[in-house]
Amino acid sequence: MKHLKVSAFDCPDAWFKALSAIWREGDVFKVGFGSEETETKKLNLTIEITNPQNKPLVSDKAPCDFKYVQGYALEYLWCGERQNEEPYTYGSRLNDPYEDHRVNQVEEAVKRYAQEQNDRQVTMVIRLPEDILKFDKNSKKSEPPCLSLIDTEILNNQMHLTCYFRSWDAFGGLPANIAGLQLFNEAFVSEINERGNLSLKTGKLIFHSKNCHIYQRQYNLVKELLEPKNSSKRLGKTLKETKQE
Repeated sequence: MKHLKVSAFDCPDAWFKALSAIWREGDVFKVGFGSEETETKKLNLTIEITNPQNKPLVSDKAPCDFKYVQGYALEYLWCGERQNEEPYTYGSRLNDPYEDHRVNQVEEAVKRYAQEQNDRQVTMVIRLPEDILKFDKNSKKSEPPCLSLIDTEILNNQMHLTCYFRSWDAFGGLPANIAGLQLFNEAFVSEINERGNLSLKTGKLIFHSKNCHIYQRQYNLVKELLEPKNSSKRLGKTLKETKQE
């Protein structure tokens, strides 16, 4: 298993460098059980983003735009509501993991930091113990969350997030995930500042994933992105072919 660390200036830089590292250094991994059973290229990857607040948060070449990221951050990360057809969202697991109003992790984290900034115990967990089961109670294939936890720490008046993804789609998911978590951090810091009369700022974003991957169906897209040869016409053709598949 290959482990690499990528150091990036901002979110778009992190996306390009992660894709490049996986494309050039990644191990071939054939998924035998999961949401998509296919060939991938993957790395055990660490990403450090020193200036994630830098705009734009999303590259114009990413498969998502900033409007999508705003919706993702609000509806899927920050808020606890979910649609009936959704077994969970990251936000529902953070705000009400057992659906019994036992604990709201975001609320408790805000209260703790408003009272004490030198607190190293504030870790928010998305994954639950029952996610280890291969099938759910309805005998459907289990879909455990890719984002497993969000760890937090304040240093030098900045809120730094360290996040772990058990599995991470580097092309399609990563750009929205890192930009969305930056917006999450901005909202998190704003709440703490308001309640604690503080002036915290957002800091680094650090990510770990033991399986940050590119799907086989994305190989042509990634190659066109990293090794452009014949202008944007070829990329447009590849995108069209991928949609048809």
